[in-house]
This record gives sequence, structure tokens and C-alpha cells, in this order.
Amino acid sequence: MRRRALLGLLLCLTGCAGLSADPDAGKARQFDVAGYFTGRLKAWGIVEPRFGGTVRQFTVELEGRRDGDDVVLDEQFLFSDGERQQRLWRVRRQADGSYRGEAADVPGGAAGREDGASFSWNYDLDLKVGGSSWRIAFRDWMFRIDDEVVLNRAFLRKWGIPVGEVTIAFRKLS
Repeated sequence: MRRRALLGLLLCLTGCAGLSADPDAGKARQFDVAGYFTGRLKAWGIVEPRFGGTVRQFTVELEGRRDGDDVVLDEQFLFSDGERQQRLWRVRRQADGSYRGEAADVPGGAAGREDGASFSWNYDLDLKVGGSSWRIAFRDWMFRIDDEVVLNRAFLRKWGIPVGEVTIAFRKLS
């Protein structure tokens, strides 16, 4: 009986796999970092500690502009506990198609690569924790859902040990 139910579920899911409400389904979507992050955006996110504890919520107001070959992205964070942070990114596409980014609290810069509708972004970030600063490795995966929405999952490590995850939903406003 279990096998039959499992087989029925599998057949149903397989049969529905070709259906989509997205009229662009099947078309190759490109992430287009410069195009997406130019203009005004808003984002909503959560920080989930690896070993339990309080989930921290935040919003981000973003403003991106082109400056020559660079995209300058001003991020204004507001956390649910009232803390505010700002990060000013300068991002440039390299000759090989990869991306390099710089921000004051990102020692060594960031490296990224587009792959179709996804964008991977790797960097170390100096985070203020209490009265000290911790260097945390961020490994972001962004997925361009449509012209307005990008979903981002970031995996955080300290000394190679997973310490948390960040989930962010971006929405392009302009």
C-alpha cells in the first residue's frame, strides 16, 4: 500500500513538473547584476543563528547607480532591535565575466559570478559583535525570480564552522 501511494505521488509530481504559471518558463533568464541593482530597491531578511537563539529580522533600503564601469550600491539596514548599519559597495564586471566588489568592512573584497539566473557572491565581512569585531565568511547565492524579485541565501562561517544563515528577498522599486 505504501509503495502504491508513493508511486502515485511520484507520478503526480512528475506529471505536474511541466506546468508553470510563469509565461517566461523555459526561457533562459540572465541575472544581470548591473541592471538589477541599478535604481531603488527594498529588501526584507532574517538572520538565523546555527546553534539556535533569536532570529534577527531586518529591512534594507538600497540605491544603486552606475559610475563609469562600476555599480555603486548604498545599502541602509534597519534591524528589528533598532540597530542601523550602512554598507557602500562598488562592484565591477571583470573581463572574464566575473565580478569584483569592495566595501569598507569587506577585507580583500568580494568575488562573484553569474550563471544564468543565479549569482554567487563570496566575501569575508567584519561584523561588530558586542564590543568586538568578528570576521565572518559569507557565501551568497542569489536567484533572479523575475524583473522585480531576487531571493538570496547566505551561508555564514567562522574558522570554517557554520555559524548561521541569512535569507533576503529583494524587490526592485524603479
